[in-house]
Amino acid sequence: MPSPEAPALLHSSFYRFHPLADPAAAAEQVRALAQGLRGPIVLAAEGISGAVAGTPAAVAAFEAALQACGLFGPRPLVFKHSPCRTPPFGRLKVSVKPEIVALGLPQAQALPVPDEHDDSHLSPQAWRELLARGDAVLLDNRNNFEWRLGRFRGATDPSVHHFRDFVAYVEAHAPQWRAENRPVAMYCTGGVRCDKTAPWMRSLGLQVFQLDGGIMNFFQALQDEEGAAQRDWEGECFVFDKRIALDPRLQETGTPPEAVFDPTHPDEAWRLARARRLDDA
Repeated sequence: MPSPEAPALLHSSFYRFHPLADPAAAAEQVRALAQGLRGPIVLAAEGISGAVAGTPAAVAAFEAALQACGLFGPRPLVFKHSPCRTPPFGRLKVSVKPEIVALGLPQAQALPVPDEHDDSHLSPQAWRELLARGDAVLLDNRNNFEWRLGRFRGATDPSVHHFRDFVAYVEAHAPQWRAENRPVAMYCTGGVRCDKTAPWMRSLGLQVFQLDGGIMNFFQALQDEEGAAQRDWEGECFVFDKRIALDPRLQETGTPPEAVFDPTHPDEAWRLARARRLDDA
């Protein structure tokens, strides 16, 4: 069988929790490495999170340079890839913020630094084995509109419109989960929200497992197994760019923003307006 053609544009997402003494200086260095690509990259004292798109060659060069620059520790960065028909971003934006993902966790300053490589991170195969046992709480760590569009079969929706909704949901249910001795199997799109949340959830006495690399890694890892991802996943996966949604084959679905966001809900109305602006950009 001939090899599939390389996409004209490749999307690459990544993050790393690693302390940065001077995030502003790191941002300047990353900005220089990312010239010729488009997408948002956020740096903070806790590390980096970003997504870029460009030709496969340009993306590969950026990834190699980012790894080699030495800013983010010796362990290899993990990049999750998906092809693009639609250019996902209008421009390159490298910014410095207080957090790479702002979740407003209670007592966040007292929590351990997230460890992306601890043994709570389950490979796609180990994740499937855990879910097959049937004793875990399968918790979706994303927004409600993302859950509506697509989810792992049997996943619990915490009905998140603001991240404080997730905190309140976990705090309300943690006593029951502890009493029942049920582990929590948690997932998000790329892994960063789960990594940020897991130390706080463990501080509540919960046993927490995470899907390593999130939904994108799950889809990517199962590309060679015909229909494998679809057996565990139903619907589409929302992505925060102009493509809107991907199917388990990492292909754009053509779903418009009007089919994702509920304009009667204030939090989703502004997201719909932003998506329409991005579409016109």
